[in-house]
Amino acid sequence: MAKLSIRDLDVNAKEVLMRVDFNVPLKDGVITDDTRIQGAVPSIKHLIAGGAKLVLCSHLGRPKGGPEEKYSLAPAAAALSEILGQEVKLAPDSIGEEVAALRAALQPGQVLLLENTRFYPAEEANEKDYAKALAGNAEIFVNDAFGTAHRAHASTEGVTHFIPKAASGFLLDRELEYLDGKLENPEKPFLVIMGGAKVSDKIQVISKLMEKADAFIIGGAMANTFRKAQGYHTGNSRVEADKLDLALDILAKAKEKGVKFLLPADTRITQEFKEGAETKVTQPYEQGGETPDGWEGIDIGDVAIDEFVAEIKKAKTMIWNGPMGVFELESFAKGT
Repeated sequence: MAKLSIRDLDVNAKEVLMRVDFNVPLKDGVITDDTRIQGAVPSIKHLIAGGAKLVLCSHLGRPKGGPEEKYSLAPAAAALSEILGQEVKLAPDSIGEEVAALRAALQPGQVLLLENTRFYPAEEANEKDYAKALAGNAEIFVNDAFGTAHRAHASTEGVTHFIPKAASGFLLDRELEYLDGKLENPEKPFLVIMGGAKVSDKIQVISKLMEKADAFIIGGAMANTFRKAQGYHTGNSRVEADKLDLALDILAKAKEKGVKFLLPADTRITQEFKEGAETKVTQPYEQGGETPDGWEGIDIGDVAIDEFVAEIKKAKTMIWNGPMGVFELESFAKGT
């Protein structure tokens, strides 16, 4: 498949499926930061102006295997409607007969936002049948979700097998152009900040950047895997148990190359994964700190924040990918 940009497309009267990143933080159903929605607007406006029948899809949060009202994209649809000054319909689902009918009824310049793709476990599993249903009758796929572009999910990779043409959006183009330029000859010190849930999601990026970076900062749930690999107790924290050897290999490679590799010195933990839950910060790991059984890490701790800030202040070039904690919930967003 030829590499195309949104600039190269004729979208007039064609159904375009666009993957956006509307994984925005919410408090009591209200968006507290619409940066990600605003980031997709240039591509959306371009496609509307070109006469596309535009279908948007995104995930939001971490639903547990099915629909949950608190993870509905309804607030995102309302926010986008206000930004664009036109109606953005929210579909009741991401697939199904009712959704197919709404897509078929779209007129050029109209926008339909599908409901949260992660209401289906098949999204993250990249199941063929779900990807095919999500693709529907779209003639063009546009990916403008840089934050999820590395994941082989149904809405990012799977759909491309069922849509004739695929292209990048303006946001994705801009990020890739920036990375190409900065990585060619980065101003030193060059700092890479990595967060998110899985080491396995980031291993290729980490390996590539290890050749040029002076330092790494690691946060998010992936930090638990590194700490577990080092022999620390991580309680009920999310850990990739089958990636402990991989984590140790990365640490060894960083040491061999003289690359500073900063893991959180301490962790904010909780027993309840919900807004307003009681939290506490562990003692620094090097001082015997650990996450007790029944508790899980949901953000970096205060010592980690201070250490990371000090490292950030030294950097002349930074690349940041992934949150330091469960930033969607205000109680767990401090590190991010």
